[in-house]
Amino acid sequence: MSRRDPRVHIHHMLDHAAEALEMTRGRSWADLDTDRMLNFSLVRLMEVLGEASMRVPADFRSRYPNVPWRQTSNLCNRVIPAYDEVDFDTLWEIIRGEVLPLIEQLEAILDQNGRLTDNA
Repeated sequence: MSRRDPRVHIHHMLDHAAEALEMTRGRSWADLDTDRMLNFSLVRLMEVLGEASMRVPADFRSRYPNVPWRQTSNLCNRVIPAYDEVDFDTLWEIIRGEVLPLIEQLEAILDQNGRLTDNA
């Protein structure tokens, strides 16, 4: 499947969002302070999620106005307000409050447009 296919980016978004949600299952905000690997991993997952969102073509995004495209595309700036600063409160709020609804929206988009397979 061509990387120009918006479903490629939707799949990337979905995979990274689901992984972030899974990594926080059974964890608390305090774990971000004590588990450096967790906080680095979550920041990276949000960074890639935001980047993948930016790569979904505007005409495709316009078909799904309820998806928070701008907020999602801006994840890196929301989580990392300065090159040497990570806002862990915002990171935790995004993962715990915004990621599950986003996953549901992305799943619905793929249900409507077909999912990619490894053989495609």
